[in-house]
Amino acid sequence: MTDNKKGLNTICTHEGELEDTLFKGAVSPLYMSTSYEFEDVDVKRYPRYYNTPNQEALCKKMAALEHTEAALIFGSGMAAISTALMAFLQAGDHVVLQQTIYGGTYHFAVSQFEKFGISYSFTSGWEVEDFEREIKPNTKVLYLETPSNPLLTITDIKGVADLAKKKGILTMIDNTFASPVNQTPVDLGIDIVIHSATKYMGGHSDICAGVVMASQEHMDKVWQTGICFGGSLSDYTVWLLERSIKTMAIRVKAQNENAMKMATYLSQSKDVDKVYYPGLVDHPGHELAKSQMTGFGGMLSFELNSDIDASLFFKELQLIKPSMSLAGIESTMLSPTQTSHSLMSAEDRAKQGIKDSLIRFSLGIEDIEDLIADIEQAIAKVKSMTVTA
Repeated sequence: MTDNKKGLNTICTHEGELEDTLFKGAVSPLYMSTSYEFEDVDVKRYPRYYNTPNQEALCKKMAALEHTEAALIFGSGMAAISTALMAFLQAGDHVVLQQTIYGGTYHFAVSQFEKFGISYSFTSGWEVEDFEREIKPNTKVLYLETPSNPLLTITDIKGVADLAKKKGILTMIDNTFASPVNQTPVDLGIDIVIHSATKYMGGHSDICAGVVMASQEHMDKVWQTGICFGGSLSDYTVWLLERSIKTMAIRVKAQNENAMKMATYLSQSKDVDKVYYPGLVDHPGHELAKSQMTGFGGMLSFELNSDIDASLFFKELQLIKPSMSLAGIESTMLSPTQTSHSLMSAEDRAKQGIKDSLIRFSLGIEDIEDLIADIEQAIAKVKSMTVTA
């Protein structure tokens, strides 16, 4: 049975396991050593070389999840993103990046590329034609993110991949918001898949990690750059991440269900101006999302009415946590302008459509009735303050 034919839960649970040959334990043993023998061994192991026993085992699981030949684990999502980009770009090259991307990726591009003589363009939108308009003779990489952070825009993955192949250009995608549970971009023609494994793969808001997955040929280049940048992950965190992934499919499917119910509720609320969620039939990317995703994800964003103070709303929440990051089993909300996209200028945020009133909502696995009740009581309290004032 090949990895691609195994069920998702089976891959999450069993792929890349390390056998406990000494005590026959049910879980992978943890090897904490940072120093290994170098004589008379098949592999000269060193943590920065991404080849300790736990690192190698987890990389097998990661590759199986995204249907790739190989993977590498990094210390954060940004370590994975920056290493992947720098592995395939050099002075004189050009990269096209989707307009609607994670703020950290945007900041990396505008603050670092010029130092290395790399030019870049941001698309004016997220359609295939928007990518094509920005391609130059020296373009080497097309970089996309779908669903995007924080507005949940949907990009035609196969369309961009086909365009890139026709032009002889490499494609990279940030698949964090979808997770491998909802979307496997390599099956649609993408070359390199990147995740902040801190999010759905970790799933418990207690580890920081990133991962790059691709063909062995591409991953050899990522490895050559990675060992120079030194963004490897400690084996204890690797072990925790391997443990967490075992329940990823179950967690994400529950979060998908909660997000769909929550988006439906918010879209019908008189206190909400707009909801961004690809599962809603009036979302402009709904049909495309249906064609390339197996679930619409656990993330949504919404805008409160202008007469409801978002900062006061955050303070009145009792169950949902106003907290940075996303994709944990607990539901969280944040203001992108104050957190994930704070390094962008107000002008650039406006170009993406990110307003100060926008709230990004990561659905957890709580009972949806309790989450809705928390939102309703918080809004009611804010309204009562306004009336009193």
